[in-house]
Amino acid sequence: MRGSGFILLLFALVLVSSCAVAFDPLDPSGNITIKWDVISWTPDGYVAMVMLNNFQMYRHIMSPGWTLGWTWAKKEVIWSMVGAQTTDQGDCTKFKGNIPHCCKRTPTVVDLLPGVPYNQQIANCCKGGVVASYGQDPAAAVSAFQVSVGLSGTSNKTVKLPRNFTLLGPGPGYTCGPAKIVPSTVFWTPDKRRKTQALMTWKVTCTYSQILASKHPSCCVSFSSFYNDTIIPCQSCACGCENKNCIESDSNQITMPGINTPSKDNSPLLQCTHHMCPVRVHWHVKINYKEYWRAKIAISNFNYRMNYTQWTLVVQHPNLDNVTEVFSFEYKPLVPYPSINDTGMFYGMKYYNDLLMEAGTYGNVQSELLLKKDVNTFTFKQGWAFPRKVYFNGDECMLPPPDVYPHLPNSSPVSSRFGFHNFATVLFPLLLLTIW
Repeated sequence: MRGSGFILLLFALVLVSSCAVAFDPLDPSGNITIKWDVISWTPDGYVAMVMLNNFQMYRHIMSPGWTLGWTWAKKEVIWSMVGAQTTDQGDCTKFKGNIPHCCKRTPTVVDLLPGVPYNQQIANCCKGGVVASYGQDPAAAVSAFQVSVGLSGTSNKTVKLPRNFTLLGPGPGYTCGPAKIVPSTVFWTPDKRRKTQALMTWKVTCTYSQILASKHPSCCVSFSSFYNDTIIPCQSCACGCENKNCIESDSNQITMPGINTPSKDNSPLLQCTHHMCPVRVHWHVKINYKEYWRAKIAISNFNYRMNYTQWTLVVQHPNLDNVTEVFSFEYKPLVPYPSINDTGMFYGMKYYNDLLMEAGTYGNVQSELLLKKDVNTFTFKQGWAFPRKVYFNGDECMLPPPDVYPHLPNSSPVSSRFGFHNFATVLFPLLLLTIW
């Protein structure tokens, strides 16, 4: 009995841990919701509006965009689509006259590219599948298309919901639950004087897991400070070193035509580094004032094939509840739990630095932040001035181990929290030349 009890306990622990894989403590309610609204019946089916709403605060869908798939419950076909298309028509040889847009039992749908003819567009479509994060731009955190479905049933009782939804955004990482019928969506006319409602509505919720997306992190973090001349680099092979092609920064390959062209599978072409990460985030404790302190953030792109559009950087640090000013980045506090305000999201200013260029001369963006000291918590001891967690584009970055963080000089008055100002004023200009 003891053996069987242990096995049951182990199974329960595995089950709980597997269910918690997609939970993000910094964005506990973040998900992508796919909503189908049946807006009219047809002789053999229905017309539906399909909307992808990104409710994730800091994880967006970047180029080459989302890919949505499902399995039909019966023998449905897609007669036509507006704002999107399937990647494969399938076998439609049994149809005479009108040929469906797609006859596959498991269709794969992608967004249309910008600039398609107006008669193929619909509101919130045609962005190449790129969807902003909700925290960064709520108005752009949605994508939509219209689909006309046949051979499906023509009433709420005969229509069967699609199954086995899949979402690539653009790579793996999302897991979708089953479709569930919900109360019909209500629509208002533009003048707000009349409302209508969908004939039938169902929803699918998809959540993200970094473990499913990749077995290695996609970014790393390095540290430095004005009070210590040691720069703490990213860990070696922080993003994995096996089977990765890379180019030396001084190689003639960099100037070859097409070197920056993305590959079909979106695989990176990295600059050779000891960490082999596409992105590095550097946090520098820059200056200590009497009532404030200043930190510098630098984000570097080491991928020759990727421009990061609408990038986001999330930092967890106990002093972010006293941010006074952020220079050259947009900043938004994230408060997933009402009693804790230690997390913030940084992102680029539109048309200025919201595009992180591929590896090379312009492959970095930088900012500084000024933070007010709290006499009850502030200290430079034991790595307090460095972040607890860092996320880039929604994926957690690998931090250096805590035992190697820059430490205070032995001669400093460790018991004083504010006596460091005079020391910093003398030492900072010398170390700044060394570090930067």
